[in-house]
This record gives sequence, C-alpha cells and structure tokens, in this order.
Amino acid sequence: MKEAKASKLTQSVHVGSFGDPLFGGVVTPIYPSAAYDYETEVRYPRYYNTPNQKAVVEKLAALENGETGLVFSSGMAAIMTSIFAMVRSGDHILFQNDLYGGTHHAALHELERYGIEHSMVDVSDLKTFEKGIRKNTKVIYVETPSNPLLKITDLAGVSKIARKHGIVTIIDNTFASPVNQNPIDFGIDIVTHSGTKYIGGHSDICCGAMVSSKKLTEQIKQSALHFGGSLDAQSCYLVERSLKTIVLRVRQQNLNALAIAKFLESESAVTKVYYPGLKNHPGHSIAKKQMPGGFGGMLSFEIKGDPHKFIKKLKYIKRAISLGGVESTITSPVLTSHAKLTAAERKLVGISDKLVRFSVGIEETVDLINDIKQAL
Repeated sequence: MKEAKASKLTQSVHVGSFGDPLFGGVVTPIYPSAAYDYETEVRYPRYYNTPNQKAVVEKLAALENGETGLVFSSGMAAIMTSIFAMVRSGDHILFQNDLYGGTHHAALHELERYGIEHSMVDVSDLKTFEKGIRKNTKVIYVETPSNPLLKITDLAGVSKIARKHGIVTIIDNTFASPVNQNPIDFGIDIVTHSGTKYIGGHSDICCGAMVSSKKLTEQIKQSALHFGGSLDAQSCYLVERSLKTIVLRVRQQNLNALAIAKFLESESAVTKVYYPGLKNHPGHSIAKKQMPGGFGGMLSFEIKGDPHKFIKKLKYIKRAISLGGVESTITSPVLTSHAKLTAAERKLVGISDKLVRFSVGIEETVDLINDIKQAL
C-alpha cells in the first residue's frame, strides 16, 4: 500500500527538521562550522551543502512539490543566479512586463552588459506573449501574483508555450508563497522566492531560495558556487524555524486579506482595489485554479486623497518597505519597490502615485479594518 502524502501543515513541521542526533533534541542544532573533514564529503557553506542549508532546502522542496533547491542570502541572489545559470551571451530572455521593481531594474542594467538580450511583454494575452519569443529565447520569466498590482499569470498556459519552444521557465512565487501556489504542478521549471517575506515571516531575516528538479538545480548550483550568495548557518536555522509556522501564518493572512479587500471595495474614499480573491478581479478565475491554498496576504488599492497622509495616520499598520511578516505593513510603491523605475515606466505598467501596497498580517481582522477606517 502506497503511503499517503503528508499535508503541507505536517510537512512544514517535520520535513527537513532532523533534530539533534547527539542529545535527542527535537530542534535542529546550529552548525556554524566553515571547516569540515573532507574524507567522506567536502562540505563548505559556499557549496550549499552544510546541515542547516540542507534542512531548509528539504522543507522548502517538499512544500513546493519540487525535487531539491538552494537557499541564498537574498531573493535577488536566488533570482539572478537562476537566470544567469540558464543563459549565455547572445541569448534572449522574455519577461512579463509587470515585475517587482528590483527584478525590472536588474534586467535593464545588468543583462545587456553580458550580451544577453531581453524584452518585456504583457502576459495577460498569451498569444501576444508568445509572439515575443525569438529564435534565441532561452528563458521565460514570470511573477504571479505580480508586485504591486496583483496581476495573475496563467502558469499552465505559459508552461505549455515554453515546452512547445523548448524554453526554461522561471517564476517569482514570493507573493503567493508555497502554501497558496505550487508552480511546478503547472509545469513551471524553476521556482524562486524572496524568503525575506513569507518564508521568513517575521521581518527579521534576509534570504532567498530556488526549487526545481535535481538536474536544473545542479546547473544553477555551478553558477551559485562562483557568485557566492550562500546563506549562513544562523540564518538557515531561523528560516527552518519560520517554515514550521508558514502554513498557519499564511492561512490567517489569506483570511484577513480577503475580508479587508471586500471592505475596501465598499469604501467611497477608495477608487480601486487589486486582489485576486475578489470576483471582479480580471485574474480571479485563473487564480482559483492555480492558488488552491488561498489568494494570499497581499493587496493594493488607490485612494482619492493623499496616500502619504493616509499612511501616516495608520496606527497598527506600519509603514515599511518589506512584506510578508506577521505584522501588517503598508508602502507607497512609487517611493519604495518601484522607485527605480521612471514615471513613464511606472505608468506603462499601471502604477499610479495614488497606489498603496498592503501586506496583511495576522492581527484580528476587525482591528485592521477599523485602523484603515479611521485613517481614511
């Protein structure tokens, strides 16, 4: 009889957490050593194979339904290492046009220097998106839900196009988290995360990760060894600790975000709400299929008044640049995540000066709603 696969909640607690083999403790010890006996296996932090690194990867791979992966010192280290490992001079990368500002800026200012071509195309129409593929296209890169407008990309559709043309697919799955969305199930090859967000979950760790097949991970690892973006043992320990509660945290954030999005829809001072859990969201039907765990804890909205004055009046919801923590945070994308884009570039992807991005925490829903009410 085939053993039943454990639920995400059980996996988040047990997979990869091998405990203390010396004293029998239930928590994985911190192994800070940078020097190991090389007779049986050559271990070294920059080789991505120390005990604490492996513990995190096993847990993440299980949650993402992947074979294995790597843990990095930041989300951008995970993203750019994965990209560079798949391309060489003369190749082309097709990006969806609405991306996290850091990724957008890196593509504009780094790829050309290495002779790598790229283009950014609206992925809402897959036929138009497919027309962006060139003979030298080696990678398709997407992000869903997107930052900060929560646009939904059809992952099954994208992966079908990629397989047809023999192209590797990479996704930034940060906003969804492995609790809500597993892109590998829809044919995506490489999943990346800014682990600083939902994976860390407490606004106290900077890290990143990628999950894929053993074959592609090994290819990425060869580049990662040279780029040196590995994560230290203490941070890995904190990441493993955080992953044990990721399902509980994200489930509460899902519930809060949906309730707040519905409330914002009814507010006269709010002109537009972006959240894939709302039935009027253009990507709602696709999100229902590919986000079985929930619609996420991220939303954004535009207000009639001054967004900066609104943010300053909030009491529980903190003004902060990051997201995905247990505490609710809010930011103005034009001043933070997308500040490096020009006004014209922001306008092209629909980011207005009135937009605020809201990372919903685990607080009591009514307290967050009341906070928004008084600030509006």
